[in-house]
Amino acid sequence: MMLAVAYLWILLLLRGIHVGAKRTTSTREAEVTTITDDTSTASASSTHSGTDSDSFSVVTTETAVAVPTGSYLSYTTTITVGDSVSQTTFTTTTTTTAANTTIFTNGTTTATTTTDTNVVVTGTRNSNSTATSTATTPANSQPCNGYTEFCSRQYSNITMVTAHNSPFVKKNNIAANQMYNVKIQLEDGVRMLSFEAHYYEDDIYLCHTSCDLLNMGTLEDYLTTVTDWMKDNPYDIVTILIVNSDYVSPWNFTAPIENSGLIDYVYEPWKIPMSLDDWPTLSEMIMGGKRAVVFMDYQANQTAIPYILDEFTQMWETPFSPLNTSFPCTVQRPPGITAAQAEERMYMINHNLNLEIVFEGIDILVPDSAQINETNAVSGYGSLGLMANNCRAKWDRPPNFLLVDYYNDGNFQGSVFEVAAQMNNVTYNGKCCGGSSSAASRIVDVPYTWLSASVAMGVGLFTLFGL
Repeated sequence: MMLAVAYLWILLLLRGIHVGAKRTTSTREAEVTTITDDTSTASASSTHSGTDSDSFSVVTTETAVAVPTGSYLSYTTTITVGDSVSQTTFTTTTTTTAANTTIFTNGTTTATTTTDTNVVVTGTRNSNSTATSTATTPANSQPCNGYTEFCSRQYSNITMVTAHNSPFVKKNNIAANQMYNVKIQLEDGVRMLSFEAHYYEDDIYLCHTSCDLLNMGTLEDYLTTVTDWMKDNPYDIVTILIVNSDYVSPWNFTAPIENSGLIDYVYEPWKIPMSLDDWPTLSEMIMGGKRAVVFMDYQANQTAIPYILDEFTQMWETPFSPLNTSFPCTVQRPPGITAAQAEERMYMINHNLNLEIVFEGIDILVPDSAQINETNAVSGYGSLGLMANNCRAKWDRPPNFLLVDYYNDGNFQGSVFEVAAQMNNVTYNGKCCGGSSSAASRIVDVPYTWLSASVAMGVGLFTLFGL
């Protein structure tokens, strides 16, 4: 494994250093591929071949990548958490099972839960993300998530910028997805943090595809930083999306949440699952002190751990990690839901353009940094603004979450926040970003420092492990 990792790094640098700059197949005329639940790994259009055991490719075609999948919960009725005991039955459907992992099996479970009653504020929504409430709004003279207009809106009626793979910040590393650390991300206005979590050395670590490729430390350390920021910013709601990459039990995540102090802020829904009109306003969440919303893509069990929310019964996503600039607004995960069901859930648009690199069984998606300014732009073909507007038109409401790489880049710094402001029908306050640099120039235009450092790392791995 380490041999493959070391060799991959050297090949990436020697042969793939300008892959972002050379990518030319994503054009206005490119064939649009609709990704379905049974998509397979994309084929490669450019390949380097050496010995029989040496195969390296950079995918630049318009085909789909393998879609992560697991068990999807399906409720026959909702669970109302209140003063009285509520009982319901739900099923889980397994679409695929990763090797050597254990996930929920098909069957039925009877869940019984009792907690204190929560105050729920109902409201209405429309396509420009304005909202009214029939209940009295808690007194609050401070902006909520940066805007006073948001205080009376429901959580489900706001568009937020999502930092894709938020922890993966490493200078001159092709596997990085962001330029600034999580504290700066939050300061700049990012309000959803997503990341891959892996079970590694008896703990939960934040790793990109493999902990041998890019390991950014423990989940507990990361959440401690988030919690410290939340303590200093009492009028902000932060959403966390955990990608449970190894399909491990959700109980593995309770200790990092508790030890980091985030447990004091986690929101526990009054109902399972929550539909659009069930969510409280931001003022309600702020005044109640429960300002951290934690989702998990696979293996969540809210009846056992009520503060780790199942993502796909309450939210859907557009196609995962796209390789082309068509960026469709179709539902990919969870598979098989109806349009009516989709209309009652929040949704996230995946707007992170990728290159797929395959070597000796290691399949890694990396940001197409050469096109990042166009990808994160307010307008233009392949832009975040165009996708957001297309999805708003298709679904008659804006997306809730805009998932992007290198949020600070675009046609101007802060362009992704301008798109969010347009979706929210507010005026962007222009407070971005943590520095001034282009991810494209950082990766494509100044390769030699990166090359030297990465080759040295590869050689070091060879030496260290006697490969």
